[in-house]
Amino acid sequence: MAEAAAGPHRWRFFRLGGFDQVRLDRAEDLEHLAELDPKLWSVLSCPTSGLEIDRRTLELIDTDGDGHIRVPEILAAVSWARGMLKDPARLIEGGDSLPLAAIDDSTPDGARLLASARQILTNLRKPDADAVSIAESSDKSKIFSPGCFNGDGIVSPSLTEDEDLRAVITEIMERFGAETDRSGEPGVSQAKADAFFEEARAFLASWERAHAQADTVLPLGDGTVAAGELLESLRAKVADYFTRCRLAAFDPRAAARLNPPEEVYGTLSSLEISAAADAVVALPLAEVAPDRPLPLVEGLNPAWVGRLERFRHDVVVPLLGERTELGQQDWQRILDVFGPFRAWRDENAGEHVASLGPDRLRAIVEGGAQDAINKLIERDNALEAHAESIDAVERLARYHRDLFLLLNNFVSLRDFYNTHGKAIFQAGTLYLDGRSCDLCLRVDDMARHSTLAHFSGTYLAYCECERKGEEKLTIVAGITGGDSDNLMVGRNGVFYDRQGRDWDATVVKLVEHPISIRQAFWSPYKRVARLMQEQIQKFAASRDQAVEERAAAGIAGAAERVESGQKPAPAAPFDIAKFAGIFAAIGLAIGAIGTALAAMVAGLFNLAWWQFPLVAVGVLLAVSGPSMLLAWLKLRQRNLAPLLDANGWAVNTRARINLPFGTALTGVAALPSGSQRSLDDPYAEKKRPWKTYLFLLALVIVVAVAWWQGYLGPMVEPVLEVLRPPSGD
Repeated sequence: MAEAAAGPHRWRFFRLGGFDQVRLDRAEDLEHLAELDPKLWSVLSCPTSGLEIDRRTLELIDTDGDGHIRVPEILAAVSWARGMLKDPARLIEGGDSLPLAAIDDSTPDGARLLASARQILTNLRKPDADAVSIAESSDKSKIFSPGCFNGDGIVSPSLTEDEDLRAVITEIMERFGAETDRSGEPGVSQAKADAFFEEARAFLASWERAHAQADTVLPLGDGTVAAGELLESLRAKVADYFTRCRLAAFDPRAAARLNPPEEVYGTLSSLEISAAADAVVALPLAEVAPDRPLPLVEGLNPAWVGRLERFRHDVVVPLLGERTELGQQDWQRILDVFGPFRAWRDENAGEHVASLGPDRLRAIVEGGAQDAINKLIERDNALEAHAESIDAVERLARYHRDLFLLLNNFVSLRDFYNTHGKAIFQAGTLYLDGRSCDLCLRVDDMARHSTLAHFSGTYLAYCECERKGEEKLTIVAGITGGDSDNLMVGRNGVFYDRQGRDWDATVVKLVEHPISIRQAFWSPYKRVARLMQEQIQKFAASRDQAVEERAAAGIAGAAERVESGQKPAPAAPFDIAKFAGIFAAIGLAIGAIGTALAAMVAGLFNLAWWQFPLVAVGVLLAVSGPSMLLAWLKLRQRNLAPLLDANGWAVNTRARINLPFGTALTGVAALPSGSQRSLDDPYAEKKRPWKTYLFLLALVIVVAVAWWQGYLGPMVEPVLEVLRPPSGD
């Protein structure tokens, strides 16, 4: 009631990135977080992967397991953690270890969690410890000792001292696959046990039906199943042997090629040979010869001797009598005899358990093994609540360390705009072209990411990063300082991840946007210089090509005249009129240039001295102003949201990257304060005075034109008057 009387919670906001962000630094802020309008949250959803925060923590918060964390899941995590702690301010303080004294044992859930925390420390032989770490609460293989019930519903053979029951559990695992319990031991769940006994009963029922047709379906009685499994394991290999022998009979030339070549034995001779080696198993059962029977005693491939001996003893002898070899007709007779059995086996259930045979399955089903296993599973499930409490210890320990960090990258973006650290989406720092870029994000799909990230208005460099022993990594770096003159696809840099590991980074894609006002100021002049350079190169290349073509044509023409005996054509007479016309055109051009210069000089000398700087500034603004204005407008639009949205975030605001903050995100190389610098460079290019000569020539032309137009007379006359000697009067 007192809280209601006090009125609604008084939120505090701070302004960073051009928008208001809520301040979360008090316990009461966390208690009232559910009351904060979601429209005021900086983020509404973020992925659980690709972030610089413990992924296990994010998976615990992501209760629906869809790979994204949303506002209700954040609120549920904060509410649960507050209910388990005496003082919610512990979430703000954080830490890798959770003090036992911080757990609120005044509630039943808190009391169970505290008891589980103490049990964990006892199992780890630290009964006197006053805090439990994340590592201690996460290692279930140490917390839950093998051979003990742990509440996960999986029973291993070590949970019973009955040898027969252990054998049954092992047989279930062999045929239906093992599951790993909390202690790390293999075992079986209720589903696996039920499936085993269901198939066992189905097989025994079909076996009874087969007994009704024993003369055809069970040619060897109760031994038919084992004999049939053995026959199936040999079917393909024996068929391969007889096919080879038939091909050798068809064409005697094939026999040598159907047997292993000598090179195979040469390779085996250099190895340590085992009868079970794949290379030996792949060899034919015996030497291939035209229509040769299959030997059953001697001359066999060592890898198949044991199986063929059992086949002879269990199948051949009972059906055909004592034999030392098997012809193809005898082999086909055996297949025909087992044909009804094979059809029965394919039509009936129990394929996973058939290899155990009817006698073993009958003993298992009638021996009460199913009830015994069900009781073990029931006993283990009885500890589920205790096990969940132990899992809750890990959950609280992780929330204690990571939840407040997540809030400052979700409810607000404080960690991003706080230059003393990095946000959870910042993957590291890229060093490239004399600068360090802190705005680096991991990227899974570069093409998809760049499509949306383009709208961030930020100059982006996508880099592939490689490190020995690690999977290739792709990042995108926002470049917010310096210029782009030397940035190009293929440039190499070094990327340092958040663990301090260095990666070789190569630029693979650039998304160009303005970087700074300074770059925009010089951009027109650089473009003009680049255009002039390109035009000069084109002109020089065209003139060079024309000279080569004329020279080639002249040489070819001279060669033709020599071959044909023609005399060289007489030189064309000097055309004085054409020559005079050229000089007249040059004179007109010079006159036009002089007139233009005269007009410019006249305009300048009509100005007062204080107007000259204004003219210079005006010229600069006329040239650089549009570029600077356009860059300023675009730089004001730089936005973090598209970069994060392209990675699966749902940013709820326009997180601006203004000019001052952009400067902080990218560091440009600069000499340390107080450094000494020597300008003596022994390899510097020699300076030639041609620039000075050009300047002096231009100055002389300007002065001459000004004098010619009479603009210097009024300025020089007072000086001459002072210098003129006095008259004799």
